[in-house]
Amino acid sequence: MLVLVISAAGALAIFLLLYFLIKTQIVPDTQMHQRLRKLKYGSQVQAERETAKNLADIPFVERTITPFFRSVTETLTSLAPKSIHDQLERRIMLAGKQGVWSVTAFVCGWVLSVAACLLIAFFLLSDADLPFIQRAALLVLGGVVGALLPFALLNSIIRERQKQILRQLPEFLDLLCVSVQAGLSFDSGIAKIVDRMKGPFIEECQRMQRDVRMGMMRKRSLQQMARRCDVQEVYLFTTAIIQAERLGTSIANTLVIQADNMRERRRQSAKAEALRAPVKIVFPLVLFIFPALFVIVLLPTLLFLLKNM
Repeated sequence: MLVLVISAAGALAIFLLLYFLIKTQIVPDTQMHQRLRKLKYGSQVQAERETAKNLADIPFVERTITPFFRSVTETLTSLAPKSIHDQLERRIMLAGKQGVWSVTAFVCGWVLSVAACLLIAFFLLSDADLPFIQRAALLVLGGVVGALLPFALLNSIIRERQKQILRQLPEFLDLLCVSVQAGLSFDSGIAKIVDRMKGPFIEECQRMQRDVRMGMMRKRSLQQMARRCDVQEVYLFTTAIIQAERLGTSIANTLVIQADNMRERRRQSAKAEALRAPVKIVFPLVLFIFPALFVIVLLPTLLFLLKNM
């Protein structure tokens, strides 16, 4: 029975691997990609279909594989709870992978991770002389590790992106403050900075500018940018700009205050990290430095005692 379960898990893992590759490499991930693909290749595909004499002239991937996996994707999306789907979509957005990853591809990667960890645990335990309960517990542990691994990777990407945004925000505010004080408007100053800098926060500013050019109100575009970053400092910055526009106050003065505030918060954050350093260094000190010191100090004495016994 256990062999049948493992065989089924292996087959499912292979199927999901092929589906994941086709989904991410062949099938467009989002409606935007589908529309861009249609605009770019629509006329060419339509001409080829008109000149095709029979069904065999249409490529096999477009004729069979793409519709099949599209139906599977729609089925999985319809079966998943909407709250979980929305939460995963938000986490992917916070990771900066919106338009690159899709919820369905992430779920398939999650299932593939669980199946792979179960297979690895089974092969490691196949030669071990352990009771059945311990084998089952270790298999369950492997499944739990495989289930948590994709989410841990996603959370790590989100934390790293937010750290980059925090490091980039004070410099961005200083340059924007100088640009606005030199006579440029808020949008022109952001455009100048975006052309000369790179990073996750700059990408969000580019997207904010695109939203404004497409007709979205600046207030809503700033709120959407803060929501995509999900960093407290960005919320403070966007709220200050929105309040300055609403009340009619000077944006230059607001930016000066925000730049000073961000530098002070960054200074306090650096001080907090310095205060946490002694606590963090205890673990490598106990695990790596103390044993080496004990060996250097006590080993000659122990060898001398053993020699004279």
